Amino acid sequence: MLAAIIVAAGRSRRMGLDKLFARLDGQPVIAHSIRIFEKTDCVSEIIVVGRKDRLRELRELVRKNRFRRVSGIIAGGPRRQDSVRLGLKKLGAKAKYVAVHDAARPLVRPELIEEVFQAAQQHGAASCAAPVNDTLKRAGEDCFVIGGVERDRLYAVQTPQIFRRELLVKAYAKVFGSKLLITDEVSAVEHLGERIILVPNDKPNFKITYPSDLRLAEFVLRERATTS
Repeated sequence: MLAAIIVAAGRSRRMGLDKLFARLDGQPVIAHSIRIFEKTDCVSEIIVVGRKDRLRELRELVRKNRFRRVSGIIAGGPRRQDSVRLGLKKLGAKAKYVAVHDAARPLVRPELIEEVFQAAQQHGAASCAAPVNDTLKRAGEDCFVIGGVERDRLYAVQTPQIFRRELLVKAYAKVFGSKLLITDEVSAVEHLGERIILVPNDKPNFKITYPSDLRLAEFVLRERATTS
């Protein structure tokens, strides 16, 4: 049984507005993310972790869209890792695997979720990731180039990230017990010395960060609609 935690408690400082409620192809961004998890065969439970001041709107969104697998809508914490930890505590007892997904990635596909889940079942921990194609450079505080980064076998890690439940719970216990700061669940599991397999993804699955990302995401959705 796979449960999903959709993280939606960020402040969208770079966006200038709450990006998760920005309109994308006629629907809020977060509605797209939830709907894709609802469409999968493998996900049986969804926990949405949102901002405290938007919980009423989230409940209304779930009701209007008739999302049947959303079993909990809870307030998140000040950091992403706090929100995921709260989501883990809300999961039902039957969940053996946990997927964590950024609500700001509305272009995730059911096929990708299924593929990452299969990898997690085989290896215990898996994440989708995009191969890095750009030339990467390091810069000093003055922004002058001071060196390069070899991009061979370099990946930009995305979500969903899927783990055996007991593994992720153990990883978060270490993170909070050792007062570590992490940016995603792969980083948490790495602190245990566990291996995580990456599932290469070459389809658009970027995070909505700036207003221009909405226009690009809308184009991708329309292209998918014409080819499906």
